[in-house]
Amino acid sequence: MALEDICNLRNSCLHQNWLPASPATSFLMTDCYNLGLKGPKKSQRNNEVPLQFFIPPLLNSTSFLNRSPSSYFQGNPPVTVRRPFPLSHGTTTLGFVFQGGVIAAADTRASAGGLVACPEVEKINPIHSHLVVTSSGSGADCMLWERILTREIRLYQLRHKRCLSISGTAKLLSFMLHPFKGTDVCVALTLCGWDKELIYVCSDGARLQGNIFSVGSGSPYAYGVLDRELSWSLSNEEAISLAREAVFRATHRDAYSGNNVDLFHITAQGCLTLLIHLFDG
Repeated sequence: MALEDICNLRNSCLHQNWLPASPATSFLMTDCYNLGLKGPKKSQRNNEVPLQFFIPPLLNSTSFLNRSPSSYFQGNPPVTVRRPFPLSHGTTTLGFVFQGGVIAAADTRASAGGLVACPEVEKINPIHSHLVVTSSGSGADCMLWERILTREIRLYQLRHKRCLSISGTAKLLSFMLHPFKGTDVCVALTLCGWDKELIYVCSDGARLQGNIFSVGSGSPYAYGVLDRELSWSLSNEEAISLAREAVFRATHRDAYSGNNVDLFHITAQGCLTLLIHLFDG
């Protein structure tokens, strides 16, 4: 790990006790060699320990370890557990690029079916000084994967002394989410960064890039405002007003969105300007 390298602990006697080889790692390396494939990439700075991402295990991880190598290529669907009751998700998030930077905005209502579970949820979270993500889907899943992504980006920064690019971050997130395709994991994150890139990543591993995204049950109404008013030459004040107006109009038509608007403005200096409680609804 990066912290281990920085503290010069990688050669210590505690290394073997702290980071024992996991059964999954040994299993995958053995089967890769048996299939004639190259083994996992190893880090020369970490005692040749294979690089891996610390992500939550699948529910059928035990059966995964007991499968034969040939079954990996058969595309068997993962086992999922049905919820005792259906959950309805709703939100309005958006992001767009203009000449003054990148704007990300979202409402603050967390809904569980017809219940307003919380009126002041933060659906936009900073990953580092030049990157924020807007979240849609299951609140618990989104919070978990935002924490995982923040941790991996921080470890990358410690290892390489620089921040991972927005496109690289999106590829990393997509790679980590892809094993959960077909499960009940419900995550839709839009990465908004100063590379002047917007990249949408969802829980099946899909990755889309564009200059404008709106996600959630209120997104059709937000798109109606953005498509009419958005242009590259907007001033900072005009862009902030447009984002506020788009979320505001969406909350009046979408029952699952509402309460207030959170808004971030990402600039070249890495400043993240947060405007909250622009209206009550």
